[in-house]
Amino acid sequence: MRDFENPDRWDKVALHYEKTAHPFTAQFAEAALARVPLDDRAHVLDVAAGTGALTLAAARTGAQVLAIDFSPAMVARIAASGLSNVDAKVMDGQALALPDGSFDAVFSIFGVIMFPDWRKGLGEMARVTRAGGRGVVATWQEQGAATFLLLGQIRRKLFPERETRAMPDGVRALSDPKEFARELIIAGYRDCQIEQVVFDYQLDVGMLDDPETVFGISPDWTDLNDADKTAVIAEARRMTGDRSVLPIPSTALIAVAQR
Repeated sequence: MRDFENPDRWDKVALHYEKTAHPFTAQFAEAALARVPLDDRAHVLDVAAGTGALTLAAARTGAQVLAIDFSPAMVARIAASGLSNVDAKVMDGQALALPDGSFDAVFSIFGVIMFPDWRKGLGEMARVTRAGGRGVVATWQEQGAATFLLLGQIRRKLFPERETRAMPDGVRALSDPKEFARELIIAGYRDCQIEQVVFDYQLDVGMLDDPETVFGISPDWTDLNDADKTAVIAEARRMTGDRSVLPIPSTALIAVAQR
């Protein structure tokens, strides 16, 4: 099992994720929500919700939102918001314990793409979307985003003879818009609209003092020895120069499809 497929790993990083990744992914969540009007009559599902970037944004529209994730610690962070129109449950997105056609809009912002069986995840999203409702999926381009993208760039410079680890199968398969649309149609959606969206991840350079919190979940980091890791951090510091924050432009595809 790879680290990103292990709920225990996500449990360990939930608080750190909420502080660092959440504000970044929230930008993409807002971009996704802008494409699907919601109101206080809407029932929304957020699949693999993390610490709730999409959930909390959707809740501000007045919609009733159910957030699910396989990590209890992530779910606990969402529940801690205390919002009356948000429910959060531990659940496997590849086998949703939810009735058919029970949501007006089903979102997965960089979640279903990480599943071991991402096609099953897409199919489950479509199953619980009502007829005429919307499914919304955000994925990264093939090289990933944020610190994953930075680490891959550094590895290719320092260790050109070594292959970087492949991104999850779902990321690689869905990084082409035509294939992305095709897979959504196979899952049960139609009329797919896919747009490219770019935001900068703002890496606080001070975090490089604790590189495990920056790169620790990436296979491109865990297979390095101590000397290699020291070289990677030195290169990251060289890239930052005298800046306190290093912007990392990160590209996503956001797909909106109808059931």
